[in-house]
Amino acid sequence: MSMLPRIRRTTLTLLTVALAGAVQVGATLPAQAVSDPKLVTKINTVMKDSRVQSAKSGVVVIDATSGDTLYSRYGTRAAMPASNTKILTAVSALHTLGPGYRFKTEVIRRGKLSNGTVTGRLYLKGYGDPTSRQSDYASLAQQVRRAGITTFTGQLIADASFFDAQRYNPGWSTSYASDYYAAEISALTVAPNADLDSGTVFVNYTPAKAGQRAKITTTPAAAASYVKIVNQTTTSARGTSTTIGVRRSYGSNTITVSGRIAAGRGTGSQQITVSKPELYAAAVFRAELKKAGVTVRGSTALGTTPATSRHRVGLDTSITLGSLLVPFMKLSNNMHAEALTKTMGQSKGKPGNWKDGLGRTTAYLKSLGVPMQGVTLTDGSGLTRRNKVTPLAMATVLQKVRKETWFATFRASLPVAGNPNRMVGGTLRYRMTGTKAANNARAKTGSLTGVTALSGYVNGADGRLYVFSMLSNYSGSTPRPVENTFVVTLANWKRPG
Repeated sequence: MSMLPRIRRTTLTLLTVALAGAVQVGATLPAQAVSDPKLVTKINTVMKDSRVQSAKSGVVVIDATSGDTLYSRYGTRAAMPASNTKILTAVSALHTLGPGYRFKTEVIRRGKLSNGTVTGRLYLKGYGDPTSRQSDYASLAQQVRRAGITTFTGQLIADASFFDAQRYNPGWSTSYASDYYAAEISALTVAPNADLDSGTVFVNYTPAKAGQRAKITTTPAAAASYVKIVNQTTTSARGTSTTIGVRRSYGSNTITVSGRIAAGRGTGSQQITVSKPELYAAAVFRAELKKAGVTVRGSTALGTTPATSRHRVGLDTSITLGSLLVPFMKLSNNMHAEALTKTMGQSKGKPGNWKDGLGRTTAYLKSLGVPMQGVTLTDGSGLTRRNKVTPLAMATVLQKVRKETWFATFRASLPVAGNPNRMVGGTLRYRMTGTKAANNARAKTGSLTGVTALSGYVNGADGRLYVFSMLSNYSGSTPRPVENTFVVTLANWKRPG
């Protein structure tokens, strides 16, 4: 992957003489008595870094077991959390939907079936599944054929009405609408890869003879029948540099491929989003129907499935929410966050939408007793710059959810510092390597221009579990290296005595 709430007041708290000067001037001090003053002094030393000072980074440390606030620096200052927002979405989805929740996609006929022919339309109805791949649509097509159907006389209707018609979050800039991490959110979509980046397609380019245009294909191949490819490439001489660009304008499905690729080079590819993913899904499904020996005589159109006379002839179900949390959180997948948010916002008679989904998230946070002053949510992924969260709110969420029955599932989904396995270390796999935090700290990263965040859990040298949150909005050098030092400090800490 705006109206930014402001802190209305600054809380000044007096500490005991033993702690005087331990917390920096201007910090929001711990609301509870600090039980480890030497830790405060140690963290203050880390926070003296000029990058932190310039950003006024907010930091909170909580004892995971007791819930005591051990350290707070600008803890109630609201800041853009970037992808730390996904923590709030993940725990709310686990609470609202349950770790065993599965998305589904249905194929429905309504017309009479006679001698393999259905008189009428074929309906492809999505229920928000961001994990649907070409193989899932192939399975659905085969189910239709096994139902004894070879022909539909009417149209193929792509039904994405489980979600509302707002495909692109109003808090997102259209400048990155074609980037793979900012796909439109539809109840019916396709993911072209194992990372489950729904609503995207791969544009592949292969060199031809020097002077000729490169060969362009798509993955999945059926996407080529939906998007329009404008090939402005050139195959250059062997040994020359390759400079291929792939772009799409917001709201358009014209994809322009330009630049040059050197002769003799292997195939390259770039990932890009599409507009109206439900029609993209229908194109993939139609191609799989043809492979399965099923003909749809009519065109493809958007629509809704009538509530009566439904005959389901195909059903696909996704992996569980508990399993989805791994690629969602480890790889920080924005589309998963938004699909979950809209699914939480769906209710009988009303399609899933951002407002109601975020309302569910907010209600759950309040039920946990999270301090909500300064917290504002516009999306579920953190791609927007309108979200604001305080480090105290984030850390409180992380501490409170440890009592939930599904906590082990949530904990397992968090990236693990310094673990090189992509589906374990995730976005933390190259950070804090060779330290006490490696294979110890589990935390969610966050990154936007001028924003870095890290919130999660780490065990100290004495076995105490710390909950931490560090949110930084900056204009100069990034405080991200200080995040690492901060967490490593906690990992190395052992209470005196």
